[in-house]
Amino acid sequence: MGTPSPRAVLVLAMALVGLSAPCATHGQPNFIVILADDVGWGDLGANWAETKETPYLDELAAEGTRFVDFHSAASTCSPSRASLLTGRLGARNGVTHNFAVTSVGGLPLNETTLAEVLREAGYSTGAIGKWHLGHHGHHHPSFRGFDYYFGIPYSHDMGCTDTPGYNLPPCPPCPRHGMASRVARKDCYTEVALPLFENVTIIQQPVNLSSLTARYAQEAARFIQRASDSGRPFFLYLALAHMHVPLGVPPPTPTSDGDIYGASLSEMDALVGWIKQVADSHGKGNTLLWFTGDNGPWAQKCELAGRLGPFVGAWQRQRGGSSAKRTTWEGGHRVPALVYWPGHIPAKRTSHALLSTLDIFPTLVALAGAALPPNRHFDGLDVTPVLFGWSDVGHKVLLHPNSGAAGKDGEIETLRLAQYKAFYTTGGALACNGSVGPAEQHQPPLIFNLDRDTQEQEPLDVASSEYQAVLPAISRAYTQALEDIATDNVSVADYSKDPAVTPCCNVQLVACRCRDLRTGGSATQLCL
Repeated sequence: MGTPSPRAVLVLAMALVGLSAPCATHGQPNFIVILADDVGWGDLGANWAETKETPYLDELAAEGTRFVDFHSAASTCSPSRASLLTGRLGARNGVTHNFAVTSVGGLPLNETTLAEVLREAGYSTGAIGKWHLGHHGHHHPSFRGFDYYFGIPYSHDMGCTDTPGYNLPPCPPCPRHGMASRVARKDCYTEVALPLFENVTIIQQPVNLSSLTARYAQEAARFIQRASDSGRPFFLYLALAHMHVPLGVPPPTPTSDGDIYGASLSEMDALVGWIKQVADSHGKGNTLLWFTGDNGPWAQKCELAGRLGPFVGAWQRQRGGSSAKRTTWEGGHRVPALVYWPGHIPAKRTSHALLSTLDIFPTLVALAGAALPPNRHFDGLDVTPVLFGWSDVGHKVLLHPNSGAAGKDGEIETLRLAQYKAFYTTGGALACNGSVGPAEQHQPPLIFNLDRDTQEQEPLDVASSEYQAVLPAISRAYTQALEDIATDNVSVADYSKDPAVTPCCNVQLVACRCRDLRTGGSATQLCL
């Protein structure tokens, strides 16, 4: 997040790195996956006309394909990211809820990541940004297939900083003078500063959030340049801090009109535009860029939360609580998605295929000419025909796991079949007004026709012919899905906690402070 204007981010990164001449086209394409955090479907102008802060993303949509029925694999951070990198739901890969600062475990080590598969296929692999799949021992990204890592091991609100930015409730900066100066605040981390890693070493603690956007741009460009110089194809997983709180405080832009969220959205947009420009400079048409989000907006953050577009979950809102992040309503998991690959993927195309972040793994593996890991089932599909415009058919059935608002975390109690969405459990997350929608069980399930009711306002009448016609197909699909998971090679994540594994570069100093190694600071301890 940060104080530079969106255009200044691009200028600074260019000055630090520079653009190189295009390299020769190689057989395997490069891949860049950009994952925004807590971004709403309506946060793209291409999706929602009221949004004016995303000219670069809108340009990406015009030059590539926009997917309007695209979904995150879960509605909260760790499960969504685990599913993207494994192609498997949390019910299979074991990651059903978020990991903590003190978590001993992470994504189970017997799960194979996309980075591991692509590195085996000859790719240079890099992860920049948020990880949130375990930081202790071999759960760290440097041991999960990534040749290079630069970023924060979890969400950037999970530690104090000297540049706390905007949050609700507001959080204080890190303490400097011992225990007496520490101020306890609900939902704020005040004991340990937020760390910034390069590979397995903490290079800054606390992170300077004001310069984080520019640093991510700089390190992404450096990674791309190194990979280009090596002659190897690359896979860059860029997991942004935007639009998760705390939001930075970039100067207002002409379109943000003094709006903090809008200014931060504009900064994210400029960062994506910069990454596209860097990729194109290394040979336009050599790199597939896939932009999407990990889940919907965090509604309890009020004016610091994103825009749902039409997917407001009206049925739930009438009963209390949010229908966004942590829920299985459309606002929780329907996310923006753009794919850009000049000369390969059609431009100015809008796809209505039912797709998911689960599909990124098998699709990129197929495009790389690699093979899926054996002895496990995948929830994702190779959607190459959809990307190339040969088909507009995606999933017949898509499962939406419980993500914290209702039901047991990770269990499947909501599913999509064509235009129909069935809820066996409903519930609302904490809303801006403080309400929480109670969990409700539904037998028979609530069924909505999303073609007619994008707001999820009126479920079908159970006595209607439409309900009676679709219920048997939904029941069969649900039973088959649960049986498939039950007979699969299922992993179990370790969610145990130990304060000793908290990343800390200097336990002798308040909040684990250390100076930035990049500016000649002192050496840090490894926290693995």
